[in-house]
Amino acid sequence: MPGNNNHSGPSNAVPLGITLRRGGRLTLAEQIHNEMQQAIADGRLAAGARLPSCRDLAVQLGVARGTVRAAYDRLVDGQLLVSRGAAGTWVSGVPSLPARVAPAAEAIAPLAEMVHAFDVPPLTFQMGAPASDAFPAKVWSRIISRHARQMASQPMGYADPRGSPALRQQLASYLAIARGMHCQPAQIVITNGYAGALGLIVLGLRLAGQQVWLENPGYLLARRALALAGVQGVPVPVDEQGICVGEGERLAPEARVALVTPGQHAPLGMTLSSARRRALLDWAHRQQGWIIEDDYLGELQLQGRAAPALAALDSERVLHVGTFSKNLSPTLRLGYLVVPEALAATFGEVAALLMPASSAVLHRAVAEFLHEGHFMRHLRRMKRLYAERLALMLEALAPHFSQLSQAALSVVVDLPVGTRDTLIAREALSCGMAPSPLSMWYQENPAPRSGLVLSVTTLPRVGYAESALRLKQLVERFG
Repeated sequence: MPGNNNHSGPSNAVPLGITLRRGGRLTLAEQIHNEMQQAIADGRLAAGARLPSCRDLAVQLGVARGTVRAAYDRLVDGQLLVSRGAAGTWVSGVPSLPARVAPAAEAIAPLAEMVHAFDVPPLTFQMGAPASDAFPAKVWSRIISRHARQMASQPMGYADPRGSPALRQQLASYLAIARGMHCQPAQIVITNGYAGALGLIVLGLRLAGQQVWLENPGYLLARRALALAGVQGVPVPVDEQGICVGEGERLAPEARVALVTPGQHAPLGMTLSSARRRALLDWAHRQQGWIIEDDYLGELQLQGRAAPALAALDSERVLHVGTFSKNLSPTLRLGYLVVPEALAATFGEVAALLMPASSAVLHRAVAEFLHEGHFMRHLRRMKRLYAERLALMLEALAPHFSQLSQAALSVVVDLPVGTRDTLIAREALSCGMAPSPLSMWYQENPAPRSGLVLSVTTLPRVGYAESALRLKQLVERFG
């Protein structure tokens, strides 16, 4: 308990400028709690900061030690503080409620509901992050260390801006086996994650000023990125078969580019049906246009065999984007783009001049990881692990929510239309949870659906049952 800090506080404890009003409506313990909670939310108390002991803070404020202990205990219960017994009390690594967006930061405000703090561990239910506890750290550390030593002992030179030839060769082999694609290493460009691939496509296809079909609902960050690049995104509805091609032709008949997630739709999880695949490819050929295939979780199909990539059916009109962020680690910031053979030279030149690939050491390490079979074994383990966690999550959520559906590596909790799912998602951060509000994936305002999208990848420290109960309490309180 925080109150067990009986020794004098360390010299590196964070000073707290707390002002108390005696005789006010709130008790002294509530005032201490509220001021510290606000300091954490504002960033004045950063994650990892060490706090004064209960005794030291009580002396500073002129209150009883039990008063401080009560405030600390409430903050520990809310996962804003971590008590380490005699070692002291610390600000948790869990991001607090985001502070009110200042006018100067309004340009990034639309991302606030889906982008959480960087350089911190993922939260419960947070999308886009794999199970870090299942990462093959020993094997990976050995491989990356060896390639770092080799690079340091070799003559220095400029690396291929498209990425390591070894990695591009291994990716060509892997994609043939796992995604049914047939491509040459010259068609592959290694990118800085999905964002790097999308930026390369915007430049390579000269999309500025053009119309692009976007799935609705669909990936908010892609939508925002294209808008910033001057691309006009046209929302095209999806149904249980995926993107409605006929609606796209009606809404934007002149469009020549479509961005889709055919393997597992983001965020609803359906696979693009065979009929829709054929219709989409026929449209691309008629328009002499392009399909950007975001292979979102394509190889992590938990039930049955993964559908072949769209690029496996047509290598002339499909640009295939994949990453290692969701199946290996987002810290790698490593992705890849496979382009039609006719575009290989153009995209190679754009990469060389404007968007060269990342670390050659990293590329060679991933190439070996693929070549030695570690990646395929890792995927098999991840699929088993995620299937187990999905079952546990559904079991925990079922007593509290009646409308549940599986969506790829997530569970969608449907809530009554108009429920303030964005507010619930913000409030959940203070409990160490980061559900994604379903309404944010739609382009309409108000959105036609409300709900929460919950990733199964990160196992809660407190267990799914307690997390599900906390989520239900937040829905009841703020919904």
